[in-house]
Amino acid sequence: MASSHCNADTGLEIKTRSVEQTLIPLVTQITTLINHKEKPKKSEKTWRAIQRVGQAVSVAVGRFVAVGEAIASENEELKEEMYFACQEARQAGESIAQLTDVGSFDQPESDARATVYTDKTGMIKAARLLLSSVTKVLVLADRVVIKQIINSRSKVLATLEHLEKVSSFQEFVQIFSQFGNEMVEFAHLTGDRQNDLKDEKKKARMAAARAILEKCTMMLLTASKTCLRHPDCESARINKAGVFHRMRLALDQVIEIVTDSRSNGEHKIHPTSIYADINEFKMKVEGLRDNLHGIAKENLTTMLEIILEHTEDFTDSAYTSHEHREHILELSRQARVELEQLVAVWKQAQCLKAKEATEDMELAIIKTRQSMSELRRELQNTAVESAGELLKCYAEHIVLKALKSAGVEGNLEALAEGTSKLSEQKEQLSETSRLLRHVSGTEPLEITCLHAEETFQVIGPQIISAAQTLALHPSSKIAKENLEVFCEAWESQLNDMSILLKEINDVFEGRRGEKRAYLSLPRPGKHSANLKLVKAVKLDAEEQAKIAKLGLELRLHTSDVDAETERWEDQENEILRQAQSMSSMAYSMYLFTRGEGLLKTTQDLFHQAEIFAEKGLRLHSSLHSFSNQLEEDEKSSLLVEAERFPALCQQLQMTCRTPVHGKTAIFTKVDTIIQETINMMTVLMKALSLCYKLLKKCKVDQTFMGSPHSWRGNQLQTVANGETLEGKNTDTFGVKSLERHMANLTFLESK
Repeated sequence: MASSHCNADTGLEIKTRSVEQTLIPLVTQITTLINHKEKPKKSEKTWRAIQRVGQAVSVAVGRFVAVGEAIASENEELKEEMYFACQEARQAGESIAQLTDVGSFDQPESDARATVYTDKTGMIKAARLLLSSVTKVLVLADRVVIKQIINSRSKVLATLEHLEKVSSFQEFVQIFSQFGNEMVEFAHLTGDRQNDLKDEKKKARMAAARAILEKCTMMLLTASKTCLRHPDCESARINKAGVFHRMRLALDQVIEIVTDSRSNGEHKIHPTSIYADINEFKMKVEGLRDNLHGIAKENLTTMLEIILEHTEDFTDSAYTSHEHREHILELSRQARVELEQLVAVWKQAQCLKAKEATEDMELAIIKTRQSMSELRRELQNTAVESAGELLKCYAEHIVLKALKSAGVEGNLEALAEGTSKLSEQKEQLSETSRLLRHVSGTEPLEITCLHAEETFQVIGPQIISAAQTLALHPSSKIAKENLEVFCEAWESQLNDMSILLKEINDVFEGRRGEKRAYLSLPRPGKHSANLKLVKAVKLDAEEQAKIAKLGLELRLHTSDVDAETERWEDQENEILRQAQSMSSMAYSMYLFTRGEGLLKTTQDLFHQAEIFAEKGLRLHSSLHSFSNQLEEDEKSSLLVEAERFPALCQQLQMTCRTPVHGKTAIFTKVDTIIQETINMMTVLMKALSLCYKLLKKCKVDQTFMGSPHSWRGNQLQTVANGETLEGKNTDTFGVKSLERHMANLTFLESK
């Protein structure tokens, strides 16, 4: 049996912080036990302390093993390995307890205490076995987490396939509701995994994949609805197919990250960057100081030529200024000259059989490294300036606005012109992303640049297909909404790029090791002249993950409410308008959990939540008014739901008004407010659904609740409890769209 587990030790690579952090206290305790023997004389108090440590380790291992065995019993494929590792851990724990058991303190020191004092070899052997077996249990338990992610992804993928094949809206509503729930579960699992990963490259890749899935979920909804409304439209089918394809690729990428493999069995090779190549070249040159024979001259020449070949991405770019192009070419020539000079003095040193670099060689090494640093600096300046100018140029989104207008007007000529301009923008932004990747400075930022390049390449054509669909069906509200969603994704990626640019500048300025903390006040600023600003509070990784999870739940609740409101025939209904207003506020609170939107400070959030609670009390009053027009049984059922609002609203108001001080207290207050908002949205959803059914049944005249106000929030919708294609309002560019337009996405941070 043991032989079947020999290979397990070779796979004990610790890939997550949670496993690493679990082992640290155990290592500390064992180190204490081993090191105590270096002190020849010990008091009785010291002996007792040693015994307590040994017993504590044994008891802790016993509890730990019990958990491991429980995991084994629930996972047949790990059962044998886990039981074996648990058995080893238990034996090691018992050995340590015996070795530290000094027995009765009345006995002479040469008896009971001799064991713990003299058997240092036994203690070290038991300690090694314990660490090895505990690590093995933890790594096996981590495979259970990976299995959960794989199973969750399989469920999402299966539902995705069903969604792609549906032909009726009723079936789509039902399946998309299930899909939304499965995506929330998958988001939680992958978010936890992302935060837990030790490898920063994997973290960045996971962040990119999760960002795609989050944004594509909204695109999938509107693209599918457009296809259902216009089943014979080829551009609508192309638009929808693109979304499904991208989601599948992102799902595959998540599995590749958590399993360290590729679906086709081959590892994807990412292109190298000039920044990394120059660093490696400089290290090789530096190494010549100590070892004149450490590398062949041809290898250095080849490395330089590869670097200079990559600089052609800059010099061949139509968007590189003439001044920068000439400077890059001159520095490239200078780098060749310096390397040739280095090789010449290098040969002389070898002919003289020198053991280390000569003075001439030292000087040549310095000049070669300096020339490469100057070349890298010029490439950095070129890429950053080009990106900054592009972002300023496209800040007004003129082409997107032109495409929207052309689509609504059905103007095919204007559409063709806008398509050409957007295609040009796509190529510019993609090329700029490639240049930024070359100089980004860290592997995670390189991955982010690759993600940006791929995103522009994919979303550009999708915007065009969405605009073509709208131009063919100018009166289609769902086609208009679909185009808006894809345009927002483009704007969002531009925001991401501006943040990426700042991250790269941080590397240039020597702040590479400083991780920018996620703030509950990410960008301090005034939301209202009357509001007192509070100091930003930094959230650690655990707090950030927790608030992001709550935020995601809140967003799904707003999506449910918005899907429900679209079913209502009378969009001027007072109850409906109040519910839409509350949903809009809840959505802005969700954006706050991501560091986006109009709410910039915790004080803004508290103020918004208080207004949200007041809206809830107004809705309670409207529900009462409506109940008076119902029969007694129906009135009672509605009042049961309506009467849940006052207590929830008052509790939220009390939370908002309670003063707090300090980082922990402020975070707790934010956390509580988001949770209480979720609770109110749950009740709101039930009340809305019931009102809709009662209105349908009783056909009550709603003129007393009419209002000329029109509202529409365009956001991700998890369709639940039914939705109709016809139930669309005309104001597509409403409050939530405005907030998303102003949001600055920070997808480098875990969500």
